Amino acid sequence: MTTTNASAEATSRPQSPTGGLTSRLRSITLSNALVEGRALLALVLIIAVFALLSDNYLDPGNLVTITKQVAFNAILALGMLMVILNGGIDLSVGSTVGLTGAVAGNLFRGLDLPLTQAIMFPQVWVIVVVSVGVGALVGYANGLLISRLRLAPFIVTLGMLYVGRGLTEVLLNGQNITNELRGQEGLGNTGFFEVFASRPLGLPISAWVMIALAVLASILLVRSPFGRWLYASGSNERAAELSGVPVTRVKTRIYVIAGTCAGIVGLLQIANISSATADLGQFYELNAIAAVVIGGAALSGGRGTVRGTIIGAFVIGFLANGLVIVGVSPFWQQVITGAVIILAVAVDRIQQIAQNRGAARRAAAEVRTAAGASA
Repeated sequence: MTTTNASAEATSRPQSPTGGLTSRLRSITLSNALVEGRALLALVLIIAVFALLSDNYLDPGNLVTITKQVAFNAILALGMLMVILNGGIDLSVGSTVGLTGAVAGNLFRGLDLPLTQAIMFPQVWVIVVVSVGVGALVGYANGLLISRLRLAPFIVTLGMLYVGRGLTEVLLNGQNITNELRGQEGLGNTGFFEVFASRPLGLPISAWVMIALAVLASILLVRSPFGRWLYASGSNERAAELSGVPVTRVKTRIYVIAGTCAGIVGLLQIANISSATADLGQFYELNAIAAVVIGGAALSGGRGTVRGTIIGAFVIGFLANGLVIVGVSPFWQQVITGAVIILAVAVDRIQQIAQNRGAARRAAAEVRTAAGASA
């Protein structure tokens, strides 16, 4: 009799919520693994195909070139990841790259001090700090307008795209800045190319910066309260706000991070091409968004990883380089790259629909089980 009662109690007792939570977390982890695995599989296939089509594709020199180009996009994409995790978008990072490059070029050229005949030539470290600070300032302006005035991120950053591009044109006045970037020994502002165009241990400095920023971004998202706040606000902003998450502060900071990343890329790019030009950074924002999406982040927010974003940047970089090597027309390169992005979004959406249907079926099964146990 005692055994029967115990069995009945075990059947009628509701299941521990820990078991359901563990099941959901396991499902989320598996989903993230599938998303990142999909991007990694695409990368492996791209490398395999172009390695068969061209003997020079896996040449060490070409791999270093690809890594350098990928690093520029990956650094921008890390900042874009923060924004997209919050459910936003930043279309101004490309023009911010150009603006910071123009600011750095003008600082190397020298600043005319008002009310005097003197010209000030800042040292390299001052130029670096000011240029990156300009990028952070652009991001801060975006963040304030979006978080405080609750303006649409698409409209604000689209407007800032035009503002940044226009200021770049004003600063350069239709002229590229080239020779001045090397500085002058007598002024103590040399060493820019020696640092930013160097290749420690055979890798370009941009790759080392990418690695360092990827590690910092991973720690920020996984090990800090800010990362938890970001994922929570991106999943459900209202619920996060009611739970005590500083939603406004988080939203402002992510745009500052995106602007700072753009400032860093601006410096790295003018060192790469030895020139500050008006068209620097054009369409960079599209490649950054594409890397984040291919890496498995959801444009609606709340889902995405640093690993996936870096893999997405490598997918775009290896694809673009392979198309150039095999002689595909630049026009078709754009078509193919765009098709890959659309395919990535479509596959991600199909996977979400399948997951939602599976969750609905599991929930219905649990309800039926609970109803049977109660009966």
